[in-house]
Amino acid sequence: MVLGALVTVVSLLLGYPLAYHLARTSSRVKPLLLVAILSPLLVGIVIRCYGWMILLADRGLINATLIEHGWLARPLPLMYNRFGVAVALVHVFLPFMVLSLTGVLKRIDPHVLEAAMTLGASPRRAFLEVTLPLSLPGILAGSLLVFSLAISSFVVPVLLGGFKVQVLPMIVYEQVLSVFDWPFGAANAFVLLVISVVLIAVYIRVTERALRGIV
Repeated sequence: MVLGALVTVVSLLLGYPLAYHLARTSSRVKPLLLVAILSPLLVGIVIRCYGWMILLADRGLINATLIEHGWLARPLPLMYNRFGVAVALVHVFLPFMVLSLTGVLKRIDPHVLEAAMTLGASPRRAFLEVTLPLSLPGILAGSLLVFSLAISSFVVPVLLGGFKVQVLPMIVYEQVLSVFDWPFGAANAFVLLVISVVLIAVYIRVTERALRGIV
């Protein structure tokens, strides 16, 4: 759960500025930015993980560069911990957050912001009191979607966490195939299923209300 919350928060902090730019810009850079954001979805999950291994390993590109320039005496522990898993999960789930936010931000009438600034609101205040509240449905929908995907991920925690980062799918795997405790594994699988179904139901409800303009 902690890992899912961390991935959700980081995806939101990175995804909101990208979604805002996509919703407001009409330049030729927009299609390229959209392709760059969606590109992780075009690559297989195992290939993505091995790509991050090349970057984050003790002798990977990042540590090798820092040590070669004398900025580090020993490699940073970037893999087989929560950091490495979170980075890889944010990389793949960020597009879902951006797409959820972009649709809502596009629906915000620019004239509302202009009216707020005409009445004396600064750009910062207009964003905090107009744009941010109106984009809450997208924030909630994107957060629910990313969180539900993060807590149910299995391949990334196994490859980049090395069985050191415990997530519910990994607990189910170990209990069923290693310990052979089928009842406990089934109980954990049921808990994961219930959480996922509840989150998806709330996500659908929030999305429907946002599209109807109720929120």
